[in-house]
Amino acid sequence: MKKLLSVVASLFILPVVAFASTNISDDFRDHYTANSNLSAYNKDINTLIGLNDFHTGKATSFPGFDIGATFGGVKVGSKNDISSEDYMFTPFITAETLVPVINTTVALRGSAFNGFESIGVGLKYDYNVLELFDVTLAGFYDRAKTDWYTTDHLSFSAVASATVLFLTPYLGVGYDYGDLSTRKMATNRSTSDQAARWTAGLRVSPLPLFYVFGAYTQTASNAGFQAGVGLNF
Repeated sequence: MKKLLSVVASLFILPVVAFASTNISDDFRDHYTANSNLSAYNKDINTLIGLNDFHTGKATSFPGFDIGATFGGVKVGSKNDISSEDYMFTPFITAETLVPVINTTVALRGSAFNGFESIGVGLKYDYNVLELFDVTLAGFYDRAKTDWYTTDHLSFSAVASATVLFLTPYLGVGYDYGDLSTRKMATNRSTSDQAARWTAGLRVSPLPLFYVFGAYTQTASNAGFQAGVGLNF
């Protein structure tokens, strides 16, 4: 099963490597100026991180774990005059488990790709509605950086899903807040921005313990997608 996960994960991540030819850190350095719209750039980064909040409304059971590999892409907003590419891509590794004492899921996620690094921790609370739907409320804190800026990201989300056979469609809403500060630039600036997002996705479990999923996200200023694979055991 681990071999299968590695093979399928590579099929998801390799396209990111192929498309994301521009280093995120270098791209920022090359196009940032004192007059750049740093706020629009920050909103795109917030969405890129926040995409990873959920891929189902059902929580992990104790003593199990959910371990996955995902990648997300955000279509750069029209006001983002720093990014030279149409999309920004970043894969994430995620892991979560239920802590029975507090009946809450603890989740970790991280990325180190193309000049962009991020590490985050979150809490998820799940409850069942009418034995048909699972709903999860979640909150995350992430610390991300490149050579030229750092950002503190907070996200809150709610997602609902229903499982029919091996299919789990889900709908979610989220809120992202990010405080980004440039560093080592000729003119250093900072910005704090927030935005709501809406997500629709589908998780498929073709084999026991194994799943794949895909989702589309929309905000007021950008759009994103996410795909991934994982093991839930």
